[in-house]
Amino acid sequence: MVKIQDAYVVNGGQPLTGEIKINTAKNSALFLMLAALLTKEQVILRDLAKLSDIMLMAEMLEHFGAKVEWRGRDLYIKAEKLTKTKAPYHLVGKMRASFVAIGPLLGRCDKATMPMPGGCAWGPRPVDRHIKAFAELDVEILEEAGDFIFKKTGPLDGVVEFEAPTVGGTENVILAAALGEGKVVIKNAALEPEIIDLAEMLNAMGAKITGAGTRTITIDSAAKLHGVDFRPIPDRIEAGTLMLAVAATRGKVVFRDINFEHIDSVIKKCYEAGIKIEKLDDSSFELDATGKLYPLDIVTKEYPGIATDLQAPFGAFLVTVAGTSTVEETVYPLHRFKHVDDLKRMGAEVELKESTLTINGGQLLGEQLHAIDIRAGGALIIAALAAKGTSTITGVEFIERGYEEIDRRLRELGA
Repeated sequence: MVKIQDAYVVNGGQPLTGEIKINTAKNSALFLMLAALLTKEQVILRDLAKLSDIMLMAEMLEHFGAKVEWRGRDLYIKAEKLTKTKAPYHLVGKMRASFVAIGPLLGRCDKATMPMPGGCAWGPRPVDRHIKAFAELDVEILEEAGDFIFKKTGPLDGVVEFEAPTVGGTENVILAAALGEGKVVIKNAALEPEIIDLAEMLNAMGAKITGAGTRTITIDSAAKLHGVDFRPIPDRIEAGTLMLAVAATRGKVVFRDINFEHIDSVIKKCYEAGIKIEKLDDSSFELDATGKLYPLDIVTKEYPGIATDLQAPFGAFLVTVAGTSTVEETVYPLHRFKHVDDLKRMGAEVELKESTLTINGGQLLGEQLHAIDIRAGGALIIAALAAKGTSTITGVEFIERGYEEIDRRLRELGA
């Protein structure tokens, strides 16, 4: 597998073998970076993957006035003085995590302005649940010319109850309430490990947050937060994607820097499919997919279920497995099957009805493919690795938002 100009060229059909180390989690690092805005002191985040989303977030922190410096893979952030409280339009449009900047700006500066790309023409707006949560805490919210303006009217104090769990919404409220006065209780909070990671880092900075990882989180606001030296958790989505890539090629690979609890749902499905996983120590295992494999029924759910970000990778693996499998998307039923047309062009026998993909597994053939989002891109890489012949994948810029140097790392496994 090589990158030529703006495309990956994959000669498929080779089992992946060797050893790979899982990166720290992008979906944790982005919000830990925002948490650094809550202190004037230096925050060090260790061993970050240099993904395009991470670079965009670093640019956003600099826009707000923070000093950001890379030293190898470690990121040093010092937000001694924040000079702006309006998020830059061009970054908000590129990165959904931008919305969570509202929280630390409210916490540190008592105000935040978030531009909405395209004004209000989005239909259901991504920040609607965030807006409702802040309204429940008596934050003044104005809408002017496509901008949302948030202003604290006093200490954040009260209860926020989400109609449905939201990772970004939960993190936004935590970041808004960690610094200052008051006490905030979040009910029906999201359970994701990235939220626990955020709470643990903030607590190491002097925050008083309890209940992260449960449906009820309590934040007793702290008068001051200090600096911290912190390493994010391993990336469970990268781990799952690479596990499925090894399985699709019928390979045998040792995985390092794993959190077993975070990928438990994936491991259980691997066992069900006939994949052998041997635990080597507390953070590593060997995955062996060289034996007979069996079809699966996959249903995406909120954590601790199968992550929606692994729906497309699971589908790409299962099109290589003889028999009938199904993949049902329940978290984001729309717009999460953008890889299916490309799989069909590779010879996959699949049928999409509403939010369920039915798969009759078989042999894939190399094709010209185009990724139009991160996880669809991961799925196309899996399919190309398993296919007979050569595939070319464009849309590399999307893939590189979520998978660091994926071409080099897979090439080291024999791709």
